[in-house]
Amino acid sequence: MSAVSAVIHGAERSPAVRSTGVRSTGPRSKGARSTGEVALLARVPDQLYINGQWVNGTGELIPVTDPATGLILKQIQNASVDDGARALDAAVAATDSWAATPARVRAEILRRAFDLLQERRDDFATLMTLEMGKPIAEANSEVTYGGEFLRWFSEEAVRISGRYGATPEGTGTMVVTQRPVGPCFLITPWNFPLAMATRKIAPALAAGCTVVVKPAELTPLTTLLFVQLLADAGVPAGVVNVITTTRSQAVSAPIIADPRLRKLSFTGSTAVGRALIAQAAQNVLRTSMELGGNAPFIVFADADLGQAVNGAMLAKFRNTGQACTAANRFIVHASIAEEFGRRLTERVDALVIGPGIDPAVDFGPLVNDAAVDNIDTLVQDALSRGATLLTGGTRREGPGSFFAPTVLVNVSADSRIVREEIFGPIVGIRTFETDEEAIEMANGTEYGLIGYVFTTDIARGHRMIDSIETGMMGLNTGLVSNAAAPFGGVKQSGLGREGGLEGIHEYLSTKYTLIPAI
Repeated sequence: MSAVSAVIHGAERSPAVRSTGVRSTGPRSKGARSTGEVALLARVPDQLYINGQWVNGTGELIPVTDPATGLILKQIQNASVDDGARALDAAVAATDSWAATPARVRAEILRRAFDLLQERRDDFATLMTLEMGKPIAEANSEVTYGGEFLRWFSEEAVRISGRYGATPEGTGTMVVTQRPVGPCFLITPWNFPLAMATRKIAPALAAGCTVVVKPAELTPLTTLLFVQLLADAGVPAGVVNVITTTRSQAVSAPIIADPRLRKLSFTGSTAVGRALIAQAAQNVLRTSMELGGNAPFIVFADADLGQAVNGAMLAKFRNTGQACTAANRFIVHASIAEEFGRRLTERVDALVIGPGIDPAVDFGPLVNDAAVDNIDTLVQDALSRGATLLTGGTRREGPGSFFAPTVLVNVSADSRIVREEIFGPIVGIRTFETDEEAIEMANGTEYGLIGYVFTTDIARGHRMIDSIETGMMGLNTGLVSNAAAPFGGVKQSGLGREGGLEGIHEYLSTKYTLIPAI
């Protein structure tokens, strides 16, 4: 069992690890890298990938930093507006040939990509940990999760279907077919650098679409290594193109405005998503928007508290709390709130914090110092409004962007951690008395991505499924993501779905043809 699994599921561990208070490992020696890490970083491409070639951009470089040390891992090319245009040109030029490629061929390429990812999983897990900070056990889990999108959509590629039948009046035959949308622009976030790439690229390629991918500035290395894997799997030139840039708005705007582009997919903040939707409206682009969340985590009086605490550890502290699906608002029945807070604090205090590359570490750094500053501000805001600190609440001195996992109780309704997406390791507990009050508190937000409910009452569970305004829900579990399931939200958490049967349809257009009766 991995260190992360042991913490999440409460398995026994050594007495040294189960010390009181969050335990920290020492920082790495300045500049220390294992021989394997140095060799891996040397293999990661540092250029743009356009029309099947690794090419230079502006000549300027983007430094990619290890959040556990603050040291630069690698410097990569910085794309210009012209580079973005060249990438779209390549995707457009490859559109017809890729759309005409038999579905079975597209499926086999995606399956080869899945197999290669399994062979190279250690490289991808290590690279994600180095550039994003997550513990190595979690990075390995992301390789598994990200790979499933390649396998799932390799299977869906050959199942794209339509309809054929007579009109109700008997006047002709209806033929309904599905065609690729066309060139797509995919903008991925920094927090799950492999899974967010595969979740967008795999269905696009399965549907017969070509793509331009713009990974996040903070964690581009995983995408660059993955695109090399796709080329090794046989993806033809021009089908997948990657531009890395610090000029996101300047480079993206002309691509979105180009009438040849037919699809925009974005994962990120609601504020940026709104701006992109406005730009996409000019050409009436198909859009998929996976935006912010403010997930309620509701624990009813009849809940299995051990199960609820396990769920909280998963839903809150996975990926250091930096996930759109992270539990944000802990809404706990007043009769069990004290006990829930006590048990959760014990589990949090047993976490080992340090560089994620250390297998003993459960809890890594935040992505950068700006994220630490934001979390610190949110904690201080809650405390100033009357919250009580049970554990954590401090940043770690020394190198790296570390902030202790934090539990707060008696959180005021006007605290920022109640109203905003936290994107960090803060648990803020509020209490309720009635089911109706819990529902009102859960739905009192502009967001609606996911919710978590813990109850042993099946009837109550079904009422919550119907009552909580979210696109996804975990009932007695803190982890719901699965490649075979539709991922997405309602309200200002986004549009469209990724994964599942629904995922490939985001990249398909429906065409209806009438053949008159003879």
